Amino acid sequence: LFYRGNADLNTLHIINIVGTRHATPYGQDICTRFLADLSVLCPNILIVSGLAYGIDIHAHRAALQNHFKTIGVLAHGLDRIYPAEHRKTAVSMLEQGGLLTEFTSVTNPYRQNFVKRNLIVAGMSDATVVIESAAKGGALITAELAESYHRDCFAFPGRCNDEYSIGCNNLIRKNQAVLITSAEDLVKGMGWESSPKTEKTVQRELFPDLSEEEERIVKRLGKMPEGLQINTLVIDTNIPVNRMSALLFELEMKGVIRALAGGVYRLIM
Repeated sequence: LFYRGNADLNTLHIINIVGTRHATPYGQDICTRFLADLSVLCPNILIVSGLAYGIDIHAHRAALQNHFKTIGVLAHGLDRIYPAEHRKTAVSMLEQGGLLTEFTSVTNPYRQNFVKRNLIVAGMSDATVVIESAAKGGALITAELAESYHRDCFAFPGRCNDEYSIGCNNLIRKNQAVLITSAEDLVKGMGWESSPKTEKTVQRELFPDLSEEEERIVKRLGKMPEGLQINTLVIDTNIPVNRMSALLFELEMKGVIRALAGGVYRLIM
């Protein structure tokens, strides 16, 4: 991959925002309000999109306006910007995010490159958010890729007879995306609610009936109020993944932890 910018691509929370290139005032308003509200609830999220017309560019600009870092994943080399009228936004993103591509310089934005670009958009994100889509389109491809990667997908609904809401409504109807109507819905769905800064590490006496392995898991989760994914817990506690799955199930049954979207587990305080 080729990258220019200053954003940490390994940041804790990453979402992509995708949608139709023919964004309506409804979709633009949703995008604007969504990112404005998200900046209050979870300001450290990295926002990813494809720098294309419509929802993509609106998401990048709203992200910049609300002080998010934002990454544009390109369907061409870093030596050019397509479409050219988005160059000013792209330059701003280099100072507040970055540009990422798998294509070498002098590569033109061929049609097939956009599908390849979507692989990166979906793959680098914890969640995909679809804001407006016709019955067919690149945003739906990104949503399908997110599902294949076992990543979370969310969609804003629209009126049943609106051309550019059909795709979102279908994702929701087929249970391929979770219906959301606000930034709060996303944050709760991902388990990214802010925890009080005064929260203390969980003490052993709070859960006296735990095994030594369970205590190791609880102790680790107690230091991460936002929760951890199972793979991280396996590495941090040195407990094999098969054993970890069984232990997490037992802890959930005991009411000690809670399973969240994205394969994240969080301590119940």
